[in-house]
Amino acid sequence: MILKTSLLLVSALALEVAAAEPPPALSPARTMTEAGMVDVRTLSPKLAEDMKYAGTDNFTGAVVEGYLAPKCFLRTRAAEALARVEATLHNQDLALRVWDCYRPARAVTAFVRWAGDLSDTSTKPTHYPNLGKDKLLGEYIAPVSGHSRGATVDLTLMHCAAGKCEPLAMGTDFDFFDPLAHTADPRITATQKANRERLLKAMAAEGFVNYPQEWWHFTLPAAAPPVIFDVPVE
Repeated sequence: MILKTSLLLVSALALEVAAAEPPPALSPARTMTEAGMVDVRTLSPKLAEDMKYAGTDNFTGAVVEGYLAPKCFLRTRAAEALARVEATLHNQDLALRVWDCYRPARAVTAFVRWAGDLSDTSTKPTHYPNLGKDKLLGEYIAPVSGHSRGATVDLTLMHCAAGKCEPLAMGTDFDFFDPLAHTADPRITATQKANRERLLKAMAAEGFVNYPQEWWHFTLPAAAPPVIFDVPVE
């Protein structure tokens, strides 16, 4: 265990050294209120939530540390912007489904720990079929996540009709560790490309910026503080 922990620390430190900026400081906030975050459902009550890390349907195969409830919290400014996106889409018979929002720093540490356990490959067929698990640290799993700042959200777009909403075809599922998940990957179909662009346009209208390696990942830079948080989601 000591050796495994040491190897994880070495990997994390190596990634931090390679980063362009030093890692952000950890906020002393102990509550969501102190962190300046709100439950997005208080602003957008009908927002569809499928909070993956609060359950077992995620790349770790287990409930992730720090997720005590399936809720979407964001910094207030980001939550307000997301609510406006949802309201605009509602008028177009579209809707959002969110998979992750604010992510406690301890959850990111749990991801790194999981990635370092090369003996556990139970989720490989679903989440990284074309990669060895030893390739996930770095490009796909980093020791610090922008989600921990409270201004990043993972989501998809749905079409709604007759009171029922169905996800649009995007080319991959959430947390699919493969270049096919890159927003502009040329292998996706014309329909999938159009749907990704539709999501991009809707989010960009409120200032959200897409992470090009993950079509589902958006950040509102204006709402992101210079620190990360470790308040549990509850």
